[in-house]
Amino acid sequence: MDTALIVAGLLVFGFVLPHHIAADAQVRYANLLAVLDGQLPAGRYSLIGPLFATPLVLADRVAGDGRWCTELYNTLVFALGTVALYGLLRRRVDGPLLRRFLLVLVAGSMFAAHVVHWNSEVFTAMTVAVGLTAVAVRRLAGAGWVNGAGWVNGAGWVAVVLGVANTPASVVGLALVTGKRMVERRRVRYALVLLAALGLVATENWLRNGNPLNAGYGNDRALRTLMPYSGGKGFDYPFFFGLLSLLLSFGKGLLFFAPGLVLPVRRPLREIAVGPDTTLYRLYGWWLLFLTGLVLVYSPWYAWYGGYTWGPRFLLFASVPAALAIAVRLGDLAAALWVRLLTLAALALSVWVGICGAVFLAAAFPDTCSVDSFAYEAFCHYTPEYSVLWYPFVAHLPVSPTGWLVIGYFAVVFGWLAAPLARSVAVDLAGPVRAGLAAARRGWRW
Repeated sequence: MDTALIVAGLLVFGFVLPHHIAADAQVRYANLLAVLDGQLPAGRYSLIGPLFATPLVLADRVAGDGRWCTELYNTLVFALGTVALYGLLRRRVDGPLLRRFLLVLVAGSMFAAHVVHWNSEVFTAMTVAVGLTAVAVRRLAGAGWVNGAGWVNGAGWVAVVLGVANTPASVVGLALVTGKRMVERRRVRYALVLLAALGLVATENWLRNGNPLNAGYGNDRALRTLMPYSGGKGFDYPFFFGLLSLLLSFGKGLLFFAPGLVLPVRRPLREIAVGPDTTLYRLYGWWLLFLTGLVLVYSPWYAWYGGYTWGPRFLLFASVPAALAIAVRLGDLAAALWVRLLTLAALALSVWVGICGAVFLAAAFPDTCSVDSFAYEAFCHYTPEYSVLWYPFVAHLPVSPTGWLVIGYFAVVFGWLAAPLARSVAVDLAGPVRAGLAAARRGWRW
């Protein structure tokens, strides 16, 4: 059943949800077309991720039927990443846990809102997640960059480097991961991974913009809004307020969009070995370190919110460790009652995040937040009424028949995943509830 629901979800992403190339994705697409026509366009936005969409663009040109194949790019990247995670972990992780993890990733994460667009976050999130998993598992023991060392999966590190270079701001996250690996293994050579990513970023900047340090963002500036620190550029936003916003704001905060991150998972994950000296908790820790780097970089960024987009766009990677945490906790029917209740709440909110991303994507663009040159844009970032998660109720957004079909899929997934844990909670609560009702009735007379 888990596998069928995973496949069904990927089919929904690919063939039911509408796909778009809009906003800055249009620039990425235009840059790729220019490269295919023999030009190397200057400007921002890395070409690394878009280059992998070349076969789809060529297929559309052969078919002469618009951009149908090209628009599927991020859905295919996500699907291939999901298959890769399964292939890497299937002999290392218990089958039910692995399938729950992938099912939550499909139906209980922010990916539902991102796979239908052409932005860069899906490529970076999946290549880094898969790459670090390959390093942890070391399935290709002889593929290391140092012959006979057996200490690294070269293909995994290559995937990580490509994903990081595609989003240069994620270099800090890679630095944290490689730094931890250097300390763990007492090996300085892990720094080569970081140098490779930096070198790839610098080379692209040099070829396209004439300077290894020129990423093309020099003229960017935020609009002046009602917020006191708006209108800035670069990394001039107060770090403290940016951090609070990325973690706790109603429209962009990880607490609401990746609630699985708050679940305690250290004990169960440490019991699962996925490599010669690596547990699933160590891999989970690498994922969290990479996410921490993203949070540290984007907190002082003038556009920490990711622009006029759905949810915390820059922190899509958070969906990967959050999904794993929820999957682990769903399988622990003997956990403390409060942990099981918290897990059910995290699952419910995560599935709602998926529904909003798939069905109510228009909630990211209410008119109130864009009038007067986005003067009131902060309403969408901070207030629950204009958050993409709750605005559908406020505005009574309509749902098409296809939308109801998609909601039905998510509802089935939630019921399937929640049922075992919900039954265990009901059993534990039945006795105290009956005793409480009996005590409440005692002594009452007509």
